[in-house]
Amino acid sequence: MSKLIDNSITIYEALQYIKNGKYVMPAFQRQFVWNTAQIEKLWDSILLNYPISTFLFWRVDDSNVTADTYFCKFLYDVTFDSKKSADSANYDLIRINTNNTDIAVLDGQQRFTSLFVSLFGTAKTRQKYTSRKTGSLDITKLVIELDKNKITTDEEEYNSKKYDIRFSDRTSPTHFEIKSILDEKFQNESTRTMAIEDAISKVSDNSKDYAKNILLTLHRKIFIEPLVRYTEVIDMNHDDALEMFVRFNSSGKPLKKSEITMSILEAYWPEAKTEFGHILGGSYKDFGSDFIIRAALMLYGDVAKANINRKIADNLKNNWSGFKVALANLEKLLVELKTDISRFSGYWNVLLPILYYIYYNKDYINNIKAVRAYLLRAIFFIYFRSGTTGKLQQMKTKINDYNGEITIEMLDGMNELSVTPGKIDDVLNSEKGSRVADEVLYYLSTGWVNSTIKYEQDHLHPESKFNLHDKPHTVQPEDWRKWRGNRNRLPNLRYLEGIINAGKSDMPLAYYYDSLTSENQAKFYEEAIIPHDVSLDIEGFDKFYEARKQLLAKRIRDLLG
Repeated sequence: MSKLIDNSITIYEALQYIKNGKYVMPAFQRQFVWNTAQIEKLWDSILLNYPISTFLFWRVDDSNVTADTYFCKFLYDVTFDSKKSADSANYDLIRINTNNTDIAVLDGQQRFTSLFVSLFGTAKTRQKYTSRKTGSLDITKLVIELDKNKITTDEEEYNSKKYDIRFSDRTSPTHFEIKSILDEKFQNESTRTMAIEDAISKVSDNSKDYAKNILLTLHRKIFIEPLVRYTEVIDMNHDDALEMFVRFNSSGKPLKKSEITMSILEAYWPEAKTEFGHILGGSYKDFGSDFIIRAALMLYGDVAKANINRKIADNLKNNWSGFKVALANLEKLLVELKTDISRFSGYWNVLLPILYYIYYNKDYINNIKAVRAYLLRAIFFIYFRSGTTGKLQQMKTKINDYNGEITIEMLDGMNELSVTPGKIDDVLNSEKGSRVADEVLYYLSTGWVNSTIKYEQDHLHPESKFNLHDKPHTVQPEDWRKWRGNRNRLPNLRYLEGIINAGKSDMPLAYYYDSLTSENQAKFYEEAIIPHDVSLDIEGFDKFYEARKQLLAKRIRDLLG
């Protein structure tokens, strides 16, 4: 059980700990994103005696970090673009010696980096229209105006700065550079008064008290008052720290775990986002980076742990060409299965075992029947409804156990993927509007569907014809209630072009059939999978339903191998 300790230290103490390496950041921290205005307002708040929020620390030691646990040092230098926003920078990943480093900052990176760069580091500005690689950089200093007669801030504006604090590459005799307060002459009590007098010597006489008060307050806020209030979490492992970071990240807006994982991957492989973009801009355009990250975990790591480390990142980077070939081959294989990669953008986990099989077994093309059986069983039986990462790891283990193959025997030996009468009944009982019904109808119809046409789930016997006042007088009320309960289920559904479905409206099945040409009547029985020896009249719905149910069951079993 993790323990919490609350404490406080001065800004100077905290920054010294950062400088000496006692404080670091976990590798899953995102980039520094504050702009110059936010840093200026932070200092304005400090001088105004406003609280700067609580920091969240994670106590690290040999019991909760391993050789694969990476951290980052805080930035000494930050470059801002022409709009005063911080350029993204890749942090250097480090392993830590817990004898020296024992705190990882979970919440407070933006504030600490801002303070650290202001006092110990360097801020640079990139001029407009210059390249990030070749453009010149101007050193910019964080200064405060000591002469109140020269202050240009608008005190009437809501949330404006009350002190004239700014980053500037030009200074005047009445500007004081904030980091100068670290000079020994300001720290030493015996020389501080003289140092302040020298600093304000160019200030107007009516502003000297104002200027002196600023410098005394600045010294007090940095060296004397314990403004860094923090909560320290002890006895917490890496995964729990990651979860805590997701909840308490520095922007106040919860980050997705995948966003953090992506930032970790980029730390190991800076070009990752660019390379991902090439993949996600093509056939996989609607999949997202989560898909590639989980695929990497599937191929090179432990999916259940869902944790990117240097080994996985290096494998993905070093085998990127092979990874892309496997993705292309997956797309081709789906075409062989008469489906399209875009169909899986909303539930791509089902593809990862196939991708694993393709990546490690070059003979996969000779085993299409078993691959189809896996794919359709996983879809029809909703294999990934819960426990996704555990099931992916299970599939990976099973494929390895079967000498790198997906086989019918393997699937039959897995409780959730074996074909049983109960599961077939569940599929047949799926209702209109459900994904299972849509998927089953689609795969039953792959012999004739056109990928350029939009299809819909259509009632064979219209739903509206099962109202109480439409009951045929030959049908008993209890039977009619049963029929009404079955009207939305798979044996009364088919795939139909959307435009035709709209025109068909509530036409009774027998009337609709009679309206077709003789050629289309033959196609109707074939494409709608209708037994030839049953009536299409509503009075015969029970026999129609049961006969078509048996026919669909056989077709579904054939699809499932």
